[in-house]
Amino acid sequence: MHTGQLLGSGRTADVYALDGSWVLRRYRDSTDTTPELAVMSYLCAFGFPVPRIGPRADGARATDLVLQRLTGPTMAEALLTGALEAAEGGALLAGLLRELHAIPARLSPDPEERILHLDLHPENVMLTDRGPVVIDWSNTVEGPPGLDRAMSALILAQVALDPALPAAGKGTAGQEAAGTATGAPRTPAAPAATGVRSLLTALLTELAADGGVSVADLARARARRAADPRLSEREAGALDEAVALVRSHVP
Repeated sequence: MHTGQLLGSGRTADVYALDGSWVLRRYRDSTDTTPELAVMSYLCAFGFPVPRIGPRADGARATDLVLQRLTGPTMAEALLTGALEAAEGGALLAGLLRELHAIPARLSPDPEERILHLDLHPENVMLTDRGPVVIDWSNTVEGPPGLDRAMSALILAQVALDPALPAAGKGTAGQEAAGTATGAPRTPAAPAATGVRSLLTALLTELAADGGVSVADLARARARRAADPRLSEREAGALDEAVALVRSHVP
């Protein structure tokens, strides 16, 4: 299968241009994209903002996803440039989680369970002309919505504590290349003026109306992060401090 320009690379996947309308997301390992495609198709049918799925081309691999090429900055870029304030960012993330968790589970018979993204942070929200679009569904499972809320908060807390970032804990969520649409999995990066902690506070304030982030859900989120082989030793070592930071910011 012919691929065009490499648009971006993450921990597990690369994204290539196909043409002006479509991109190819290709996992570098043996990840089968079938479950991810099924979830995105299901959510699209409910009107949840995910990239459109393109036709599978001749010669495509099981590790390939053809997806709509989106135009616009990531939410992280908008926070970095000041186009989006921390309070607006917190409300946007919480609103997307709320909308997602209003959709019935696709497979689980448990009426309390929902589809979870488990990596919903500013790098995985594209701000397009038609509104925000949530990308990177590689971690999706079904389970209690509280776990999803806790995971988003925990990821932001890890960014806030990253000692490798300038003024760690005092900037906004970071940026990677915008406009590459369905980019590969990644961790948010690079802070700026208004503060990752401000974004975390805003998110937790908004989530309080939806059940908030419980100690039990936060513990489950921590366990999942600790079990992720893609985490660096530094990231894994900071998990307990990140949990404490989330708990200190819960309203």
